[in-house]
Amino acid sequence: DVQLQASGGGLVQAGGSLRLSCTASGFTFEDHAIGWFRQAPGKEREGVSCFLSRDGTTYYIPSVEGRFTLSRDNAKNTVHLLMNSLQAEDTAVYYCAAVQYPFFCSVGEVDYWGQGTQVTVSS
Repeated sequence: DVQLQASGGGLVQAGGSLRLSCTASGFTFEDHAIGWFRQAPGKEREGVSCFLSRDGTTYYIPSVEGRFTLSRDNAKNTVHLLMNSLQAEDTAVYYCAAVQYPFFCSVGEVDYWGQGTQVTVSS
């Protein structure tokens, strides 16, 4: 079965860091793009950071560019999202997702969703 297991969320003070991890199984990891989405209470789910193509091109929503870093470890079938300088506005449930390339980091494209991991940033 297809599985996307997200981990790494938690409670952190503003200015701190967290690293989210998404480990995949049940499909050909190298043939799929992985991205991170988030949803805050009362708001729509939005793409945060995604691999867009096989050459490693990445997308970051402007509010996180320069603070968040997306990386991929094919040997471990894992994608990480390093989140630095966290702000209260980053508080949300974060989801990892997979889709066959290409990917434009939109909700409608997603083939597989992982479970959410809660990120809470205190001000």
